[in-house]
Amino acid sequence: MAYKVVIDAGHGGSDPGATYGNRFEKDDALDLSFAVGNILEENGIDVEYTRVDDVYNTPFEKATMANNANADLLISIHRDSVPTPNSREGISALVFNDTGFKAQLARNINSNLEALGFRNNGVIERPNLVVLKRSKMPAVLLEVGFINNDNDNMIFDENFTDIAKAIADGIIESINIQPAMTMQVEKPKLYRVQVGAFTNMDNAIRLENTLRRLGYSTFIVSS
Repeated sequence: MAYKVVIDAGHGGSDPGATYGNRFEKDDALDLSFAVGNILEENGIDVEYTRVDDVYNTPFEKATMANNANADLLISIHRDSVPTPNSREGISALVFNDTGFKAQLARNINSNLEALGFRNNGVIERPNLVVLKRSKMPAVLLEVGFINNDNDNMIFDENFTDIAKAIADGIIESINIQPAMTMQVEKPKLYRVQVGAFTNMDNAIRLENTLRRLGYSTFIVSS
């Protein structure tokens, strides 16, 4: 069975996300989602999208879509923003908690994007984000540069194909390095039956012989 990734293009429809001049986060997110998805599909990974055009779904609906698709992974793509243009820059990856596969995946993607010239702002825990909180599979929300930072936009536009490949490669690399699932052999439980303790060895031997005649396996423990 192929690995399945659901890609969520942030915002959409009546919710443009962050804006900067004529630039809308929802458009950058959708374009990048398709580019990442195409690369994943070329590498044999099943891809589904929470949206394929300019429509709005709530974060809860997006998480539910991924759950209903029985996805192995959810990637939500966004652009960051701050009140003052050009005061912040770089990429970050948001996770419900910084543990397990999703944490390693987030770092792999961040590292690939950093190599393209973005500042790496690291992995950030955001347990109250609905799309992360309500998804049943590992989920990572990517902030691919600040939409109101001119340098980040230059990197985004001039390296668009490489950015898509960096994200897809981070996913593919992370899937391939997951430790193989091993069968866990349950250790058999032993149940000890205490029938008595004797200060006289002969009495202990007589009881042991009686139990053995009845078909029980016994042994004498000296304390």
